[in-house]
Order: sequence, then structure tokens, then C-alpha cells
Amino acid sequence: ASPAAAERARAPPPTLPKRPNPRIPFEFGLYLPFMRYGILGDIHSNLSALKTALARFERWQVDRIISVGDVVGYGGAPGECIDLLRDVGAIVVKGNHDAACTGELDDLCFNTYARQAVRWTRDQLEPDQLEWLRSLPLTARTDHCEVAHGTLHEPEKYEYLLGIADAGPSLDAMTTPVCFVGHSHIPIAVLRPIEAPSRIAYSPDATIDLSEAQRTIVNVGSVGQPRDEDPRLALALFDSAEQVVRLDRLEYDIERETQRILAQGLPSVLADRLWLGV
Repeated sequence: ASPAAAERARAPPPTLPKRPNPRIPFEFGLYLPFMRYGILGDIHSNLSALKTALARFERWQVDRIISVGDVVGYGGAPGECIDLLRDVGAIVVKGNHDAACTGELDDLCFNTYARQAVRWTRDQLEPDQLEWLRSLPLTARTDHCEVAHGTLHEPEKYEYLLGIADAGPSLDAMTTPVCFVGHSHIPIAVLRPIEAPSRIAYSPDATIDLSEAQRTIVNVGSVGQPRDEDPRLALALFDSAEQVVRLDRLEYDIERETQRILAQGLPSVLADRLWLGV
């Protein structure tokens, strides 16, 4: 090797200065390593959809997986879905169906089909799986984002965040640039634009540039029971380096999951709706 090459080999690796990504709003003062997050919408015991989503995250090489809650309810594989999330070390918050299965929320507030599924689910789960659901927090925070099931400001009420009119209090409660929620099963993004932070805007785009907003709430939709008339499962990728959230839809084996629901004796409407995305 040349003397110059030998000198380079002896030199220590360069160190990067600790400074915030200029695309992150400075008010948050973040000096953090970048990460890629895979965000799961409501799973609802849909094992085929969850496996498909996790396979996509593996191809994306995500560093951490996040679930916005409602791991169980409606579908026919609650225990298997819980075990998969535990195996991958996912960050999971508690949804209203999770709380109903543990008895923390009265299932009388659910419709007949949902209530029947909750009571069936409760009987299927092992004690340690029920305890895992019970131990889930209502909200979670990482270095780069926050997570809640319904709203961030009052997560215990399990209210829906459906658009601009509902978003103000949760936007005000945020301590990171982006918050992920679910519950409605309909993907949306609401934000406070940097150029007009007192205004709340809505984004229909599948790619959301967080650098254009002071704060952003992203509802990633549902993995296991979409309700926007698109039966494909919904998930998201959040790249904290790029400060971009990408919403994605994937085909999965709906036939297998509907047969699983029917084989468990659950209401047929819970199987039929998977084909329609409602």
C-alpha cells in the first residue's frame, strides 16, 4: 500500500458533529440518531395481514416497529397476533378493544358484533397474553415520535381523530414533530404548517414531508380491518433522517382470514367486511 493509504488506515474514523437535522423544527431541539420506524394500523387479530405487514418491514429494514393499538378484536387469531408483536419487540399502545378484552373498558359500549368478538377473544387468550394487553400504556414516546390509539390529549376516552376539527388539542399536546394514531381505520394526516402554525391543514398525500409542518398527526389506517373502501392492509414507514412518512397499502390473503373468522364461529359480517374494506 502507498504511504498515503497507510496513513488513512491509521487515522481514526471521522466523527459527525452533533447538530439537529435542519429539517426538524428547532423548537424540539433534537440531537438524536436517525431511525426507520414501521407503523402498524389497527391489527384486530388479522394474522394474515399482520404477517404480510411484518414481511414488508423486514424488506424495508426498519429499526423499530410501532403499533397504534387494537391488536385484538373482530378477527380470529388474537393470541397469535399478540405473540408476533411480542417476538419483534414492538412498541404497542392500548386500544379500546384491547381494554375491553381485559375488562378495563365496558364492552356494552360496543355494537353487537364487536361485543361478541371481544367476549370470544377474552376466552381464547392465555393469562400471560391478557396480562400483556393489560400492561400496555395509553401513549408512548420515542426519540422521534409519539403514539396514541385515538387522541393524544385524552387517550383514555378513545375518541376518534377524523380530521381538522378534531386535531387541535392533540396537536397542542405533542412534544415531538409527529404523532401516530389509529382507531378510525381511515388514513389521514393533519398538520400545523410551518408558515402558518396557528392554522390546521389536511394532507391526502401518501408521502408526507414533515419538514413542511411544525407538528403532524398521522392516522395510518388499519392493518386488519380497513374502512376506507380499500380492502388492502394499511401501514406506514417513518424515516427520521428524511423526515418523511410514507403510507402504504398491501394485498394480503383475505380468503384465508375470512375462513379463519368463520371457523371460529364469529359473526359472518366480520368476514364479509374484509372483502369490501368497510
